[in-house]
This record gives sequence, structure tokens and C-alpha cells, in this order.
Amino acid sequence: MSDALATEPGVRRDARLDRRRRFGSLFDVKRTGRKGVFLPALDVPAADPAALYGDAHRSEVAGEVEANEVDVVRHFTRLSQLNFAIDTALYSLGSCTMKHNPRINEEIARLAGFNDAHPYAPVHLAQGNLELMWRLEQALKALTGFARVTLQPSAGANGELTGALMIRAAHVKRGNPRKNVLVPDSAHGTNPATAHFAGYDVVELASNAHGTLDLAELASKLNEDVAALMITVPNTLGVFEERILDITKMVHDKGAYVYLDGANFNAFVGKVRPADMGVDVMHMNLHKTFSTPHGGGGPGAGPVGVAPALVPFLPVPTVENDGGVFRLDVDRPDTIGKMRTFYGNFGVLVRALTYIVSYGNRIHEVAENAVLNANYIRRKLEPFYHLKYAAPSYHEVVFDDKKQAAKGLHNIDVAKRLMDYGFHPPTMSFPLIVPGALMIEPTESEPKEELDAFVDAMIAIAKECEDAPEIVHGAPHTTPVRRLDEAGAAREASKVGNFAPVLRAPTVR
Repeated sequence: MSDALATEPGVRRDARLDRRRRFGSLFDVKRTGRKGVFLPALDVPAADPAALYGDAHRSEVAGEVEANEVDVVRHFTRLSQLNFAIDTALYSLGSCTMKHNPRINEEIARLAGFNDAHPYAPVHLAQGNLELMWRLEQALKALTGFARVTLQPSAGANGELTGALMIRAAHVKRGNPRKNVLVPDSAHGTNPATAHFAGYDVVELASNAHGTLDLAELASKLNEDVAALMITVPNTLGVFEERILDITKMVHDKGAYVYLDGANFNAFVGKVRPADMGVDVMHMNLHKTFSTPHGGGGPGAGPVGVAPALVPFLPVPTVENDGGVFRLDVDRPDTIGKMRTFYGNFGVLVRALTYIVSYGNRIHEVAENAVLNANYIRRKLEPFYHLKYAAPSYHEVVFDDKKQAAKGLHNIDVAKRLMDYGFHPPTMSFPLIVPGALMIEPTESEPKEELDAFVDAMIAIAKECEDAPEIVHGAPHTTPVRRLDEAGAAREASKVGNFAPVLRAPTVR
């Protein structure tokens, strides 16, 4: 990093990086004579390992790392310091929310009765676990208005597939599975993938100028071949579908079902019940709305709530309460079967119920604070970043890089520069109907001071794009690994083996 860049506003010189540059990783500096364990001298004749193990014996490896306990601990601790986490700062990644996970959730999930439960334990030895699952279902029923909820799906996409298969099973039971599923152009990518996987053709619906579903477009494509409409509320633009009652009536009048992608349930949990909007089936990302650490692909849970007409098709087993004695019911003739092994990601279910019980009848504050935080950021950044859709925002706001593009800079440059200010970049280039999108979702767990720090960083970057575009274009400047070559990565992705050319400067700066 040059001295000029070191003095630029927002470029943070990290003493830890200097230490890593001086000492390197465990593999960068040759160390000899280091041992992690000292054993007493043998009091019996030494055996020949090669004679004992034959070809399975490994000879000494040339250049093998020698390390003591301090070396190993510091090596892995330094690696952990390269990570960004929600415990570090605001994680502005929209759509798949990263928010604070209350530590009481972890305390409860680690209780021996939950943490050590065996999935093959007989029912009479798992009454507490089954009661927790039953109570969670009751809580989710109260929050959604649905007749039943299955806790089995292991994440949002798995929940989507569960709902789609139940819809298909219901149509088959009537004698016609139908052919198509309608999906708005602003939908999560899992929606069309789920519909295809369930055996349907996808018909895309164009959004209107407000970023919501165009009712004329819906009417033109809604016919007796349509099995369902998959719709997200609020949608991926952070906009609530204000005509949702008209939409659900139109779909029901054609004998189709309304599937609600509940990934954004945190925007209205405790305020509105999806079933009251005419929704027939919805998955809920417990790891998003009800706080489980969600990074690196999981763990997750995607329970699915259904209206009475779809209850017979729920996956097995369901948890039933017979006067305080809990059991697993597999005797459901119209079930779609099992969607995953055992009964779901149980630890996530424990955390979700803990979160719900902790809030109690104040659960609506989750939505209120999430919407407040998103709109606070929106109002602060509107003068500096373009907003394609001016409709009211709910839990997230989607800006784009139209203003920065005039200087030859794009969302990728803004995102990379944000790393120099100590923040994780927001979601980029999604939804697809917003070119150069920057989707920001602060969640309800961020205080005003952190929001202000993030806003100040984004404003500073917008000004840099005007006054010093070369600094933004070259970002990040303070991270251990500099900017990756995305074009090179795309080219190399089709090849097998060497990905080294993808890195421009893989060393610590």
C-alpha cells in the first residue's frame, strides 16, 4: 500500500497485517527443531514402523512443517482474524440476512438434552425434544395463520420444493397436475429452479414501474394450466405487494395456489399473517427471521406452513400431541414423503423457538426495527446513489451504480472499496431487474451508531468516485488479498485444475 493511499480517508492501516507480513503464516517461514509434544524416552526396544505397517507406513515428508503449540495456535488465530463476521461489524448483505444471533440461543441449544439428543432415540426418551418441536409449530402457526407447519425442510430452497411438491400432489389428487408456475422477474433464483424441479414449466411475469407485480400481466398469463403463483412479499426490491389480496383472489379464481416465498418474513413478522392475505403455502427461513448464524451455506431451517387444503400432503413424520404425550405420525396416506433425513436441523429449531419466546408478544419489534433501519439508510444515501424504484422500502433498499457509472465505476468498485472501511459489501447485481444493483439490508439488530458509520463510509465512497476514481477502482487496498480477477475466474471456471491466474496479487500488502 503506497503512502499516498495510506493517508486517504477510510483506508485503515491494520497493525495485524504488518505483523503477518513480518512473521508470515506457518508455511511461510522455515522453522526447525519445533515440537508440539515431548514424550519420555522409550523403556522398551523401539519397533520398526515399516516392518509393522508395510506400505501403509509414511516416510518423512520433505519440507514438512515443524511447529510447537504456540506456532499452531497463532497460525489459526491469525487466519481467523482474516474473516469478516457479524460479530465484527454491520453485515450489509441483503436477501440472505446476516444479523446478530443472541447468545442465549446458543446457551439453550447447547443444553445436554438438546445438544446430545440422538436422532434414533425412541419416542419415549425424546419427549422434551418432541414437545419443543410441537411448541415451535404452534408459535409459527400463530404468527402465520396457517393450519399446520412442517419443520422438516433444512433450508429455504428445500422448503420451496416441499411446498411445490405439496401443490403438485394436491392437483394430482384432483386429477390434473397442471403445467405451469408463474414467477415474477424479481423473484429469488430458487423459485424458478424449484418449479422446474417439481416438474413445471416456468412463466415469467414482468414487474411494473413500481417494482411490484403487474396485475394486467398476471391476468394475461393466468389460465387453467397454471398450478401456482410463486411470489415474494416483500419482494427482492424490498417493496411490499400492496395488491396482494387482489392477486390471491385472481389466482384462486383459476383454481391455482399461491406460494409465498417467506425469505423476507422478517419484514412483517408479528404485523400481518400471510394466511390472512390469501396465501396457501409459505416457507420460512428460520435462520433469517429468527436468528441463527447463516454463513458458508448453513445451517438453516425452512419450515413450511400450509392452508387446510394442503394439510393432507405434509411430509412425514409430523409431531402430534396426544394430551401431553408427543408422538411422530407417519400414517398419512397422501403425504409427499420425507424431504430430508430425520426431522430437520434440530439445533436451528431450538434457536428459533428461543428467539421467539425471548421476544414474546413484542415479536413485531423485529419487523418494525428492520424496516426502520433500512429506511434510515435509504434516506441518508438517496442523494448519493441512484434508486431505480421509488416505492416505499421495507426491510431492504436496492440502489444501483448509475451515478458512479458516469465516472467509469460500477457496483463492484463500490463494494471492494467498502472493504477498506471495515464493512462487508452488500449484495451485488441482484435482483436482475436492477442493473448494477447494490442491495442493502441492515437487519433489526444494528444500532444507530453502526448505521451511521456505514452510511458515512458509503457517502465517502460516492465522493471518492467523483474526486478520486482511481482509488475506488483499485480497491481494496488494506485486505490481505487484493482484488480478484472476476473475468479470469469466469474463464478458469470451465477448466480443471489450475486457478492460480485468478489472483492478481495474492500476497499480504
